[in-house]
Amino acid sequence: MISKIKGTYDILPEESAKWQDVEETIKNVSKLFNFKEIRTPIFEYSELFHRGVGETTDIVKKETYDFEDRGGRVVTLRPEGTAAVVRSVIENKLYASANQPLKLYYQGPMFRYERPQKGRYRQFRQFGAEALGSDSPLIDAEIINFASTLLEALRINDITIKVNSLGDASSKELYKEKLKEYLEPNIHELCPDCNRRYKENPLRVLDCKVDKDSPVLKEAPKPLDFLTEEAKFHFEQVITALDSIGLNYVIDKTLVRGLDYYTHTVFEIDANLESLGAQSTLLGGGRYNNLVESLDGPSVPAVGFAFGMERLLLALESVDKPVAEPFIHCFMIALGVDAQNDALRIVNQLRHGGLICDYDFFNKNLKGKFKQAERLNAMFLLIYGDEEASKNVINVKDTRTGEQEEVPLTNLYRYIVGHINSGGSSCGGNCSSCDEC
Repeated sequence: MISKIKGTYDILPEESAKWQDVEETIKNVSKLFNFKEIRTPIFEYSELFHRGVGETTDIVKKETYDFEDRGGRVVTLRPEGTAAVVRSVIENKLYASANQPLKLYYQGPMFRYERPQKGRYRQFRQFGAEALGSDSPLIDAEIINFASTLLEALRINDITIKVNSLGDASSKELYKEKLKEYLEPNIHELCPDCNRRYKENPLRVLDCKVDKDSPVLKEAPKPLDFLTEEAKFHFEQVITALDSIGLNYVIDKTLVRGLDYYTHTVFEIDANLESLGAQSTLLGGGRYNNLVESLDGPSVPAVGFAFGMERLLLALESVDKPVAEPFIHCFMIALGVDAQNDALRIVNQLRHGGLICDYDFFNKNLKGKFKQAERLNAMFLLIYGDEEASKNVINVKDTRTGEQEEVPLTNLYRYIVGHINSGGSSCGGNCSSCDEC
C-alpha cells in the first residue's frame, strides 16, 4: 500500500465542510475590508525566497523544498506567501494601479521541511493579506483590525493582540549593534542555533524557541529603546489608531517576528484556547517597507499578516460553534426498470433549480433505498414508478412530517421549494443549529 508522505494529510469528506465554512468566512470578511484575491504559482525561482525571506532565516537555511527542474532551473516550493505576492506586484506593475493602496489576500498550500506536529505540517495551507503603497500608520491599524475581525467572525474571542516596533532601517542597525554587544559575553549559554544566528543576524536569537525563557534573552535590550524619532512617531500613531478603533492590545517589547524583511510595526495575535496548548500564537505580521525594493521593484511601503489554516482549525476545536447537520433536499426512489431514466431526468431538472438531490445507483430493494435516504438525511423522498408515470405525477414524502402527497410533475419544483421555505429557512429547518435557523 502506498501511504501519504510524512508531514502531509488528507482532508476527508466529513472534514471538508469545516474547511469550507472557514474559507467562506475569510472571503466574506476580506470583502468587508475591500481586499481582493491574488493567486500565485506554488513554485518560484529559489532566488525569490533567498532574497525575500532572508538568507539567515531558518525557513531558507533548513526548511525549503529546493530542487532543479529538467531545464536546469533551481526552484523552490513556496514556504510563505508574501515574497510571491511582491514578485507578482513588481512583474505585473500593480504598484502603478490607480487604486492605492493595493489590498490583496491569498490562500493556498505552502511547504516547509520541519518536524510535523499537531497543527503543523510540511504541506500546509496559509491565508495572508498584504496592503501595499501606503506608509500611513492607519493602514498598520487596518491590517491588525482585519486580522482581529477574522478571528471574531470565527467566534474566536479570547485573544491577545501583541504589538511592537522594530523601527526603520537606522533603528534596526543601531539595535543590532547594541544587541550584539550585549549577547557577546553570554552567547555560549545559548543553543548552537543561537550561536550561529548571533554571527549572521542577532535579531534571530530573540526568536529562539529553545532559549525563549533564558534570563539572557529576557534581559536583552529591547527594539523600542532604539527607535529614531521618526520611527517612534510612526509607532505612536499606530497605537493611537488602535485606540480609536477600540481594539484591546498589549505592547510586547520582546516581539521581533521571524522574517528578515520586517520594519516598524510587528504584531501577533494569541488565543487562549485549550486545543492550542502552550503554543497559543495564531497569526502574525507587520510592516515591510523595503521588501519590494530589495526584489528589484520601486520603493513601495507595505504591511501584512498571515496564519496557517491548520492552526486555525485546531483552535476552532475549542470554540462552541454550531455546525449544520449534512442533508440533501431530495432522494429519488425509482420503482421498476422503465421508470429509471425518467427519474434521472427529473432529478437533473431539480438540480438545475438549485436543489441537492441524489439517487440509488445500486438498484437496491425498496427497504435498501429507504435506508440510503435516511443515511443521507433526505428532506423529501420522491417515489416514481410506472403508475406515477402514466398519470404524469410523483409521490413526495416529507420526512420531517411523515406526510405523503401525489404531486403533478409540472408542479414538483415549486412544491418542494414551497415546503422548504415554509420551514423558515433555506435548509427547511432540517438542521438543529445552523445560523439561519
